[in-house]
Amino acid sequence: MSRHLYIANRNYSSWSMRPWVLMHALDIPFNEIMVPFVHGDRQPQFDAFSPTGKVPCLVDGEVTVWDSLAICEYLAEGTPGVWPEAPTARAFARCAAAEMHSGFPALRNECSMNCSLTIDMGTPGDALEQDLKRLESLWCEGLDRFGGPWLAGEAFTAADAFYAPVAVRLKGYQLHLGEQAMAYAARLLEHPSVAVWIAEGIAEPDREMSHENDCIRDRCVVEDARIASPLT
Repeated sequence: MSRHLYIANRNYSSWSMRPWVLMHALDIPFNEIMVPFVHGDRQPQFDAFSPTGKVPCLVDGEVTVWDSLAICEYLAEGTPGVWPEAPTARAFARCAAAEMHSGFPALRNECSMNCSLTIDMGTPGDALEQDLKRLESLWCEGLDRFGGPWLAGEAFTAADAFYAPVAVRLKGYQLHLGEQAMAYAARLLEHPSVAVWIAEGIAEPDREMSHENDCIRDRCVVEDARIASPLT
C-alpha cells in the first residue's frame, strides 16, 4: 500500500489523533508509521517526511499532505462519509473542525493532551473558561440542529474526529461542561476508534519528559493510568 500516515506518540499527539481516528473509523486503508517525539520543541526527525517538520503527514504515492485538516479534505475527495452529505450539516461540520484547528488557544495551551494522566488543575482561569463556554455552545448547537448523536448528525465524521482529543482533555484535566456536552464527550471517548487510540497511547512504553512536564507543571497528578500509583 502506498498510503502512509506519519504520526507521533499517541499519548501526546492530538494532531496525529485526528486523521488517524477518522481513517480508522471510516475503514480507509493506510499504513501507520509512528515516529516518536524526542526532547525539546524542535523535532528534526520529522523533516524526513514532512515539509513543515510536523505531524501528522499523509504520503499517498506521489502526494504529500502535511496538515490535519488538509488531510481530511484530501480524503474527502475520494471517500464518502468524511463530511456529512447534507449541505447545511456539511458546512457546519467544516466550520466546527476549522474552529478547532485554529481556535481554543487556552484549552490547547493549558491542557496539553496526555491519554494517561488525570490532573487536578484547580479552578480554570478566565481564558480557559471562555474556551469551555464556546466549546459547550458549539457542541450543543450541532447536537440540537442535527439531532445527534454526533456533532453533525447520525454519522461520525471529521468534525467528531477533530474533537476527540478535546474529550481526552476534558476527562484528563477534570473539566466540566453541561450535561448534553459531557454526554457527547463520553460518546467520543467510547467510540471504538477513539478508544483504541487511547488504550494504545496508555500502553506506549516511552515517556517524553518535555510533554509530561507541560501537562503536569505545578499541578497535582491524581492518577497515571500507566502505573499502579500516582506520579510524585
